[in-house]
Amino acid sequence: MTKTVLISGASIAGPALAYWLRRHGFRPTVVERAPAPREGGYKIDVRGAAMTVCERMGIRASIEAVDTKVRGVTFVTEGNKPIASMDADFMYGRGTGDAELWRGDLSRILVQACDDQVEWIYGDSVTALTQTPEGVQAVFERAAPRTFDLVVGADGLHSTTRALAFGPEPDYLRHLGRYISIFTTGHHMDLDRWELFHNGVGGTASIYRTSPREAAKGLLMFGAGELNLGRDVQAQHQALRTAFAGIGWQVPNLLADLATAPDFYFDAVAQIEMPGWSTGRIVLLGDAGYCASPASGQGTSLALVGAYVLAGELARHAEHTAAFAAYERIMRPYVSANQQLGVHGAKGMITDTAWQRRLRGLSFRMMKFTPRGARNRIAAKMHEQIQHAAHAIELPDYPISTRV
Repeated sequence: MTKTVLISGASIAGPALAYWLRRHGFRPTVVERAPAPREGGYKIDVRGAAMTVCERMGIRASIEAVDTKVRGVTFVTEGNKPIASMDADFMYGRGTGDAELWRGDLSRILVQACDDQVEWIYGDSVTALTQTPEGVQAVFERAAPRTFDLVVGADGLHSTTRALAFGPEPDYLRHLGRYISIFTTGHHMDLDRWELFHNGVGGTASIYRTSPREAAKGLLMFGAGELNLGRDVQAQHQALRTAFAGIGWQVPNLLADLATAPDFYFDAVAQIEMPGWSTGRIVLLGDAGYCASPASGQGTSLALVGAYVLAGELARHAEHTAAFAAYERIMRPYVSANQQLGVHGAKGMITDTAWQRRLRGLSFRMMKFTPRGARNRIAAKMHEQIQHAAHAIELPDYPISTRV
């Protein structure tokens, strides 16, 4: 009998898993709280092993067609005078074949890659999960209860599935002392595939735009302990105003845009650390089980690779317990490498003191006087850690089921 699988979450991990489960002969149902597929979002990277997964899905050309092709980054003073500029690939440690695209574009590509046998339920969410000898009974906010053979939580950092099956979020969340906000802004600074950054004390601001036809995005990052703001948007706005009070450049304009931004995003830079990703017939995927944080730049890649491995191991093993164990054994070293990258990246997101700010500004100004050979060695060292994490897994080959 074909196994039924409920997947909670339809951003990246969920649709990717649905694609591979169908290829292996399963019957996936994807439930998503949002009323429709999410558009837009922010820039994300697909690197290393994740791009290999995309090649095996046959979507690499589609990804490359919507690559942002952002060319570079400039760090500026409060008066918008350039301090230093660098190539975007240098800045973000991208290797040959890596891609950058909008989250909404990748989600759309993944959904379109799925066949019509994937069931999509939008505007609903799981409210209870009960494991029985026959499977997992899922209770929904709106739809009637149903029983599935397996349930996968692919619902992000604040996973409802994880809370229902494993317990409260604070038991697993590791706060990295940073917060991040991204939103659409009308202050585009005439940018064309370019990013501007301004470092203040305790906060970093950025504006980027991928083309003159696209709306610009504002990005604000600041350092703080746990604020416990939940989903209170007004409190999040106030936290940003407080953190960036006194920081100049375009920050006042960005703060003025908060109230009207149609896509305001705010969250802690945090990781999820769990001793195990499964319990009975329920398993976690992507940020829900092993978020590496935006500071790693690898959340999307972890989701894509995790979906490929989880589906492949479920197809390879007759028993889900053996499949879940193999999935975790294969993925753990890869997750660990990328979470370490996230911890390191979070430290560099902000200049917490005036001294750190002056030191960073000096290092940027000195770049133009650094010989090319030395700059290349610095770049190689920076890229080594990122590319090591991006390739820190040997992808298994999984035969595709003839049942599809």
